[in-house]
Formats: sequence, C-alpha cells, structure tokens
Amino acid sequence: MVLGYMKAAPTTYVMHFQAGKVRREGAGLSFLYWKPSATLVTVPLASADVPFAFNEVTRDFQAVTLQGQLTYRVAEPRKLAALLDYSLGPTGRYRSEDPEKLAERLVQVAQVRARTVVQSLLLREVLVRSAAIEAQVLAALAESESVRALGVEVMGFSLLSAQPTPEMARALEADAREGLQRQADEAIYARRNAAVEQERRIRESELATELAVEERQRQIREARMSADIAVEEQRSALMERWSQNERQAADAQAYALEKRLAPVRGMDWKTLMATSASGSDPGTNIALAFREMAENAQRIGELNVSPDLLQALLTPSTAAGKGRRSEGAPAGRER
Repeated sequence: MVLGYMKAAPTTYVMHFQAGKVRREGAGLSFLYWKPSATLVTVPLASADVPFAFNEVTRDFQAVTLQGQLTYRVAEPRKLAALLDYSLGPTGRYRSEDPEKLAERLVQVAQVRARTVVQSLLLREVLVRSAAIEAQVLAALAESESVRALGVEVMGFSLLSAQPTPEMARALEADAREGLQRQADEAIYARRNAAVEQERRIRESELATELAVEERQRQIREARMSADIAVEEQRSALMERWSQNERQAADAQAYALEKRLAPVRGMDWKTLMATSASGSDPGTNIALAFREMAENAQRIGELNVSPDLLQALLTPSTAAGKGRRSEGAPAGRER
C-alpha cells in the first residue's frame, strides 16, 4: 500500500517533506501522503522531565551529590528538527537515537552550570541553600546559547537533595549535635544567670526596703528624742521659773518678816511675851514661871510641884482649865 495516513496529537509538531521541500507542517495535523516520496518529521511539544545526579566538589574540596530533575519543552521545533534527526521510519519509529540525545545534552549543560555554582560555595552552604542554587542554575540555563540553539526552553531546575559523603555527613551531624548541645548549655546557663540576677535584684530590693525601714525608724527615734529634749527643755525652763518664783516668794516673805520684826527687834523677850497674844495662856505663863525660876536657881533651895500642876503640864487639853482653876495659887514654895 503506497498511501499512508498521518494523524498527530495536538502536542506533536509534524513536518511533511516531499522532494526536499516542506509540503505541510503544524501541530496535530491529519493528512494522506505518498509513502515512496514522503518524509515525516515529528517533534513532541509537550514538556518533559529528565532526572539527573551530579557528583561535584565544593569550594572547600568536599564531594557532594546533587539529585533532581530538569523540566523542558520544545519552543522552536523547526530549529530542533534542523539540528537533530526526528524523522520517522517505515515502522513509525524514529530513524535515529537523536531524540534521546536531547535530554542528555540538556543534562550536560545543566551539570556545567550547576558545577559553576557549587564550586563557589562551601559544603554547608550547598546543603542549606538549595533554592538559591536552583535559581542560579535556572537563570544560567535560560541564558545558555547551546540551549537556545536547540530551540528548547528550560522550564524548571529542581534540586531534590544534596548529600555529602557518609563520613562528612557524620562529621557534620556530630558538629551540629555539639552546636545544639552548646546552645542548650548556653540556654541553661542563661536561665541560671537570669535566676541569679533576679535573686540579686530581689535581695537588693529587700535590703533597700530594710534600709528604708531603718531610716524611717531612725527618723522616728530622732523625732521622739527631739520631742523629749523639747519637753525636758520646757521642764527645765519651768523648774527654773518655779525656782525663781520660789526665791522671789521667799525673799518676799523674808522681807515681810523682817519688816514685821523690825519694831520689836530691840525689845526684851519678857516684854514681848507679856504683850503677845499668848500671854493669857496658862501654859505659857507656867513656862515663863519655870524659866524665871531657872534663872534664879542658885537662890532656890527646894522646889515642890503639886500633882495637879504636873498633870496640867503633861496634859495640854486640860492644862488650860486646870491652869485657870489654879490661877492665883502659888506655884511652889521657895526657900
């Protein structure tokens, strides 16, 4: 059968060559063609994912393995068909292995760009900066002339993992573990220091409170002492004034007594007794009689005192009456 029928999917770009010229081309075409003289070229337009695994060396000379996938699509099928053989054979399959080489070429270009980025970073940076590496490699692929020449557009560069050697991984884990332990210890020390600092502040506050209380108590004591001193000063002033008043009163009494006694200062006591108000007192008279007898004792030979007179002398309450009854009686007998 010399006639053939071509029906392409919408994501397949078809070019029909006959006699060295393109008779028809486009995506998703359906047509009949003459097999003996026709050549069909089909370029898939759908996006494709290509896995990769790169073994690179970082700036600190540490081996690292990058794993991920590259996503691309054919943007210019005519340009790609001009560089690679996408023609179909009689069986409907590609005549060559060029369609499979496209993914290899793209992976090689991506590896070159990724090596440039990784070699500028340290191992730690490669392990933690996946997003930055992806962005730099994707930007480099978009500007790559070899990719543009193929008519391919790189849609994404995804870095799924970045793994160092097992020995270095254990070393990094140990280092990270020690770092976390140091951070935990520092947190414990910081908490203890905070507790000690808080305790110091509390103690300082307590001491400040005690000092304030002591100062207040001292002020109260000083106020009390000042009040006591003021009271004592007032009391001293009062005593001094009272003493002064007493001295003035005593001086006044002495002056009054002196003035009162001035008229009788030169008089005889017998005359004073006779003129005084107590001269009519029997007891006083008896006392004066005994005084006169005492003055004339050298001339008295014998003195007899009657019991009534003695009783009157010893009993003041009855002395006045008995003295009045015995008034005019002889006091004794003088020899």
